[in-house]
Amino acid sequence: MILVTGGTGLVGSHLLYKLVSNGQNVRAIYRREKTLKRVAHVFGYFSDNAENLFNSIDWVEADLNDIPKLQKAFEGITHVYHCAAFVSFEPNKYHQLRKINIKGTANIVNLCISYSVKKLCYVSSIAAIGHHEDSSKLITEQTAWNPEDDNSVYAITKYGAELEVWRGTQEGLDAVIVNPGIILGAGYWKGGSSGNLFRKIHEGMKYYVNGVVGYVDVFDVVDAMVLLMNSNIKNENYILVSENLSFKDFQYKVAKKLNVKPPIKEAKPWLLNIVWRLDWLRHKLTGSRRSFVKHTAKSAISITKYDNSKIKNALGFKFKPIDQSVKEVCELYLKDL
Repeated sequence: MILVTGGTGLVGSHLLYKLVSNGQNVRAIYRREKTLKRVAHVFGYFSDNAENLFNSIDWVEADLNDIPKLQKAFEGITHVYHCAAFVSFEPNKYHQLRKINIKGTANIVNLCISYSVKKLCYVSSIAAIGHHEDSSKLITEQTAWNPEDDNSVYAITKYGAELEVWRGTQEGLDAVIVNPGIILGAGYWKGGSSGNLFRKIHEGMKYYVNGVVGYVDVFDVVDAMVLLMNSNIKNENYILVSENLSFKDFQYKVAKKLNVKPPIKEAKPWLLNIVWRLDWLRHKLTGSRRSFVKHTAKSAISITKYDNSKIKNALGFKFKPIDQSVKEVCELYLKDL
C-alpha cells in the first residue's frame, strides 16, 4: 500500500488522483476534515468518476508530529510520498516551520525505517537548492547550499528537511527528492500556492516585477515522482522546472488567458523595499500576519535560472510547455468562478 502525506495540498491531491486512477491501493493523511472537499473538487476537474475514485482512498487523520497516529497510518505501507509541508516566508513563523518541515520529516523518515518501507519520495523545493553569484549561470542539483547566505526561513527548513532524508538513506532507506519550481495547478486559489497568483492577476494587478524563476506544471511534478518511485533510481535529487520565466512574462501570460489587463507599471527595487518595511511596521503595530516580507521582495527582483537536464537524462522526461499549463489552469479558474 502507498502512503501520501499532505494529501489535501496541491501536489498531494493531484498525486492521489493519478495513483487511484491507475488502480493503486492508497492511504492518505489529512489534518482537517474540511480540506477533504478540495481534493474531491480537484478530482472533479478530470473525471466523471471522481466520487468513486475519492472514496477508494483510505483517509487517516494524523499530524506529522503525532507519532501514535502516524504509526497507525504506516501499518502495511510499502512506499511513501511525503508531500506535507508548511509554506511561509514570515520570519516569525520560523519555529512552526521547523516543527512541521524538519521535525515532521524526521518523523516520517524514522517511521519509514521502522516499518521497512521500500522507498520514500520527498517533495522539497528549488528554495532548498543553492544559488550562484553569477545570475547567468544555470543552477543545478550540484549547486552548493550556502548557510551564510540571506536565506528565507522557508528555504532553511526545506533544506533541513532534506538533510533528514539524506540521514535516512545512511540508515538504509531508499529515497528520492524532487525540487520543483513554482508549481502551476488548479483548485487552490487562496493561501500559499500559485493559484493565489492566478486569482490576484484576475482581480487586477497594477505592478509587475522582472525577477526570473522556474515554473512547472503540477502533473509534471506528479508524473516525475511516480516514475522515480517506480524506477531503480535511489538517493538522488532532481530539479523539476519546465521553463525559467520572468514574473512579468508569467503575469502577462496569465492576464491574457483570463482576459484581463496585464500590469503596466514596474515595481522598482526601492518601492519593494519600502513596501516590506511598511508591512513589517503594520505587523508590529497591529499583530496582523505578514503579507510581504524582505525575502519576497528579494526574490521578486532576483534572477535564478534552473537546469532541468538531470531528470530529462535520467528518465527521458518531457515537460509540459508553460503556455499550455497556464491555459489549462486559467480555464479551470474561470470554470470555478
